[in-house]
Amino acid sequence: MPELPEVETTRRKIEPLLRGRVIANVEHDAPHKYRDTHLAVGRRVTGLSRRGKYLMLQLAAADAAEADPHDLEFIVHLGMTGGFRLERGGHTRVTLTLEPDDGGDGQQLFFNDPRRFGKMAVVRPGDYAGMPTLAAMGPEPLSDDFGEADFVRLAREAGAVKPWLLSQKPVSGVGNIYADESLWQAQIHPAQTRLTTAEGKRLYAAIREVMAKAVEAGGSSLGSGVGNYRQHDGISGLFQHEHHVYGKDGQPCPRCGTDIAKTVLAQRGTHFCPKCQVLRERSKGQTV
Repeated sequence: MPELPEVETTRRKIEPLLRGRVIANVEHDAPHKYRDTHLAVGRRVTGLSRRGKYLMLQLAAADAAEADPHDLEFIVHLGMTGGFRLERGGHTRVTLTLEPDDGGDGQQLFFNDPRRFGKMAVVRPGDYAGMPTLAAMGPEPLSDDFGEADFVRLAREAGAVKPWLLSQKPVSGVGNIYADESLWQAQIHPAQTRLTTAEGKRLYAAIREVMAKAVEAGGSSLGSGVGNYRQHDGISGLFQHEHHVYGKDGQPCPRCGTDIAKTVLAQRGTHFCPKCQVLRERSKGQTV
């Protein structure tokens, strides 16, 4: 957490607050975690995009006479518990102050992060040398770049499928929750290796469907702790009400009634149905 649906919801919610505004100040006390944020001061936010689990603010010179007119990107990774709020809280790590707009009052946006895993960096557009996950990230699951044929081909030679998805290389933005939900929908065991063509096609369709529904629902909000995902105005996501396996260990599978199991795979809690998602042997070269 947060994964693509939560980050995309965040992007949609805060973009109207940021687009066209000039950043007056960026305050924090951890320059090793929030790198070169001073470069954003005095820059205008021209857009707010997303890549996988990363938010990307596009910055341009606010003044044509500025000494360095080059565009910049303000990269934000929310980590496990990061999120923006309209009010300062006990876990505020970064304060973003905007210049007054059209003679009105200035505005502040607060980045809260109880567990302190969130990161920020201001870089030249596309300069992701210090962010290897972002640099090597696969296609967006809801974009035309995410093609079935390429995904199926890669899946035929993949190792354990859930860690493969979590690597972000075959498709971006799929984390623990949505990997479990997609694999359940596709009826594939999380530890299955080298998927068949039929399995790859089912998983491709499941990822697209699960992600689309989760984005529409505003992501998943789990529990009521201070580190749980909420939108900037405190509103919860709703997709947790549509989870079939994630966090459901010991409860009956909605498809067959078998108790949902939980195991640890690649150091991540993993939920699956032992009857619907059977781990099978696979002979080399099998593609059916």
